[in-house]
Amino acid sequence: IVEVGKRKQRGDFILCFWGFAHQPVAAAHPELIALEPGIGCNNKPCTAHSVFESHAIMNQIYGKYDNWPKWYDAVIPNYFDPDDFKYNETPKDYFLFIGRVIDSKGVGIAIEVTKRLGVQLIVAGQGDLKPICGLVPDHVTFIGYVEPEARCELLRNAKALLAPSHYNEPFGGVIIEALFCGTPTITSDWGGFSENNLHGITGYRCRTIEQFVWAGRNINKISRKACRDWAMNNFSLERVALMYEEYFSFLTKLYDGSGGFYCNNDERTELDWLKRTYPTSS
Repeated sequence: IVEVGKRKQRGDFILCFWGFAHQPVAAAHPELIALEPGIGCNNKPCTAHSVFESHAIMNQIYGKYDNWPKWYDAVIPNYFDPDDFKYNETPKDYFLFIGRVIDSKGVGIAIEVTKRLGVQLIVAGQGDLKPICGLVPDHVTFIGYVEPEARCELLRNAKALLAPSHYNEPFGGVIIEALFCGTPTITSDWGGFSENNLHGITGYRCRTIEQFVWAGRNINKISRKACRDWAMNNFSLERVALMYEEYFSFLTKLYDGSGGFYCNNDERTELDWLKRTYPTSS
């Protein structure tokens, strides 16, 4: 609160990335434009304006708290630095699960699917497999937490990423990380996955074990280049920056006396901030 007070200027935005934990900072500077960006949890937003990670989590929160949609909220996806991920056209012969090693992330399903496929599964992430499956099966290699460089190597060399989360993933960033590497994703069919995993183009979305197994057997039908293109064109720092620029621009006009919702903009030449660029399936 003190440090913001030393630097603030009228018209500045104050971004409450940690929601209610940052709410006292926004409350101490009511003349600033406060918003909560990157909302991916199920808590009630704490500021007047909200940026959600996906339409899935936005609508879930609107429904949970009986909110009317707000014109000055927005959906802007998470953003990634492409330099953190290396594209690979020729993967090795293993499937990958990476994330929190807990039941709700679907690691048990990943183990069962790869068992039926007769393929190796590498499991990476914080947590413990023993509460989920007891003895680690022979086809599973559990390596625990990995640093960013190791994560990149695991992702780029995987035949596919398995992300069969049981719960309503608000975004599912790991699948975008995989797609930056050209690695197809096999996910459940809800939450952010329904927006970010293009069925039959960047991978498959499934509802039953049989569907997951089919997806694994047919993952070679997915173009790794299409995966990379989808990620680069829609989730890079450069692309998402344009979305925030548009959002901040029209939100500013709500507060600067220029007319807000009813303000004209005769200089506009495009309305591409919500445009998505889709790869082909071939």
